[in-house]
Amino acid sequence: MPPLLSIMTQEQITAFFDSYKAFGPIVAILLPLIEAFLPFLPLVAFAVANANAFGLWQGFLLTWIGASLGSILVFLLIRKFGQMRMLHFISKRPSIKKLTLWVEKRGFGPLFILLCFPFTPSAAVNVVAGLSRISMWQFSLAALSGKCVMLFIISFIGYDLSALVKNPLRSIFAVLVIAILWYVGKRVENRLNIRMSQSEDKGGS
Repeated sequence: MPPLLSIMTQEQITAFFDSYKAFGPIVAILLPLIEAFLPFLPLVAFAVANANAFGLWQGFLLTWIGASLGSILVFLLIRKFGQMRMLHFISKRPSIKKLTLWVEKRGFGPLFILLCFPFTPSAAVNVVAGLSRISMWQFSLAALSGKCVMLFIISFIGYDLSALVKNPLRSIFAVLVIAILWYVGKRVENRLNIRMSQSEDKGGS
């Protein structure tokens, strides 16, 4: 059982989420939206808090709206200002240029797959997509659908934290699923990187 949950009672957890819910749905949307600009913030924690405070479906929907809007806003800002002098150093980095060209060639598919997994650096994906010539509609569709899959999985696993306190097996199952998602996400990311390198080698030969 996670240490934090082991020292909290069901009443304390319920009281915490009741107080969180009192801030209203606007905060539930704003926190995931801000995370798109400040990726060190814990999106997973926001998704779990929303699901527990507002219920699985409403909490998931609020998190999805906020996270998707945040990603699209970052994309649009990078698309508009990415070539300015203050941000020019980002687009000129060789690794970013290679990834940008690869996204332009592959389009929707890789973006959707990367955004499906909770431990993918989605902030980097948003920036690279903004620097590429992929259309806003392609990116928006990838962000909306990819984050829908990812956030529903997190919300479903983290929903009803009081049950994690009462049922240690559920805690173990939740940790196991998260570990599997992390592992699969990293494998997919590595395979995509290998394919990108192979494409570049063929193009250069």
